[in-house]
Amino acid sequence: MNRRSFLATTAGFLTASSAGCLRLSEQESGTATPSEEGTVTGTESVEGTTTPTEEESDTDEEGPGDISGAPMFKYDAANTGTSTGETGPKNAVEEQWSYEIGERLYRPPAVVDGTLYFGTADANVYAFSAMDGNVEWSHDPTDYSDLIVSTPAVVDGTVYVGTDAGTMYALSANAGTERWKYHAGGLLRSPPTVVDGTVYFGTVDDGVYALAADDGAEQWTYEVGLSVYSSLAVVNDTVYIGSYAAVSAEDGTEVWSGNSDVTQPPTPAVVDGTVYVTRTYVVDGDFVGRVYAVSADDGTERWSHQKEKDIPRSPAVADDTVYVGCNDHHVYALSTADGTEQWAYDTGAKVDSTPAVVDGTVYVGNDEGTLYALSTDDGTEQWSYQTGSPLSSPVVVDGMVYVGTEDGTVHALSEQ
Repeated sequence: MNRRSFLATTAGFLTASSAGCLRLSEQESGTATPSEEGTVTGTESVEGTTTPTEEESDTDEEGPGDISGAPMFKYDAANTGTSTGETGPKNAVEEQWSYEIGERLYRPPAVVDGTLYFGTADANVYAFSAMDGNVEWSHDPTDYSDLIVSTPAVVDGTVYVGTDAGTMYALSANAGTERWKYHAGGLLRSPPTVVDGTVYFGTVDDGVYALAADDGAEQWTYEVGLSVYSSLAVVNDTVYIGSYAAVSAEDGTEVWSGNSDVTQPPTPAVVDGTVYVTRTYVVDGDFVGRVYAVSADDGTERWSHQKEKDIPRSPAVADDTVYVGCNDHHVYALSTADGTEQWAYDTGAKVDSTPAVVDGTVYVGNDEGTLYALSTDDGTEQWSYQTGSPLSSPVVVDGMVYVGTEDGTVHALSEQ
């Protein structure tokens, strides 16, 4: 049973015995209550080593198989922020369900085979039913201070997620039981990228790690010299650490490095031999943002595009266009060829959200809690929805939009 012993009440909501209180908002389809069997507790591990856990029962050994939906941050290992196989609502939406955790949701969930996987600021990993928001299970790490701010990766029946205590966990996707964990040390806010049986991630103490996905054994490490908060892109047997460096996915040997003015490697999107990143600079006391395109082969700059306010989140890249949100209140579409602006849309507030691009629509939120759906062709607004709290980045799967908020609520939206 989780430290926050869950009490299901007749009022149809959930409370917890600790300060990190959880409660469910009412749903048309009923209320969601996690069962005692669905909550699990971790065990201690030694720094720099992997701690395997006991063998699991046959009932939870097999998790989701074929990868579909959004199995990791920004959909894929290239961090494109788009999925050609998904559809999303193009007309006005309504709330299908919501779940109030009560702790800030920093990044979007992973969505695989009808389940949402979230890491939260209340030190839990949650699995929700994508259909009705029922809590399928939750996992509470051993260390109560294990803040979880990164998007999990869900591949071959295993959930991989890092914590602020510097631990990477591997959990059963079906039940949340712990399979192994690896303590790297330092804050681990880099969403993991899982490719060909290897888990790649960075840490705030300047390391990049590659672990075996099946047992957590360390395969190699690479010292960046900078804090790595961002997700790594893994494309064509190469790991891209923002626009700062590229290393071999097999053994971590350096392919190229540069951009010495980078203080924190941003999350890269790698498409057709080009790495796209955003960066924020201070110019005459003001923050300005730039979008860069560099060669994936050697890191040489191809073009850059500057805005007069900072661009806090990473780009999405689809159909020869780069999409970014900016703190000048706009969403911009830029040409991948030379960075020229194709269109701009004014949301009326800072855009601290990474766009998701699905089926001809850009989904993005602003700091006033409004989620927008914009046409990729010209930025025309298709619909907007007000949540009342600043938004994390949305994810769009199977015609639904899922988004978390600063006040700790998960919203599931569908077309009316």
